[in-house]
Amino acid sequence: MELNNCIKQRRSIRKYAPCQIDKATIEEIVMAGQLAPSWKNSQTPRYYAVISEEGKEKLRSLLASFNMERTNGAGAFIVTTVQKGLSGCDSEGKYFSHLKNGFECFDNGLAAQNMLLKAYELGYGSLIMGLYDEKAIREYLSVPENEDIVVVIALGKRDICPDMPERKDINEVLKVF
Repeated sequence: MELNNCIKQRRSIRKYAPCQIDKATIEEIVMAGQLAPSWKNSQTPRYYAVISEEGKEKLRSLLASFNMERTNGAGAFIVTTVQKGLSGCDSEGKYFSHLKNGFECFDNGLAAQNMLLKAYELGYGSLIMGLYDEKAIREYLSVPENEDIVVVIALGKRDICPDMPERKDINEVLKVF
């Protein structure tokens, strides 16, 4: 599939047809995330995949109620985290950038976008979610304290395919000097 088509056609999916996604497919999707650039090649994102029926239901119960409803039937979930104090930092954990820990989330966003595009190429829809019970997910997935949970990504077969939301005109978002 041509990259430009992937970028234009991928949508946030909020209704899934029940499906299973196997470990090999999850590995392929996460590898796409792993190939994303990161600050000094720090590769700080970490991934926690949930593919069992019992695990998916448990994870869904830890999402905001509207996202719990929107992810019924999803075939898998990937929780992304970042290792703290590596991206945008020197060897002692002091930030170089005025963005402080913003580079950790930036690195995670690059990885997440790669995964969403790979999932789309493989025929899966996705939804990135940022509202969840952080403490409960940390405990459920045994996420260590040196990692921050960033997003939960639902993956599955699309039951609906929404139209592209209207985008701002390029002149509203771009200044060329």
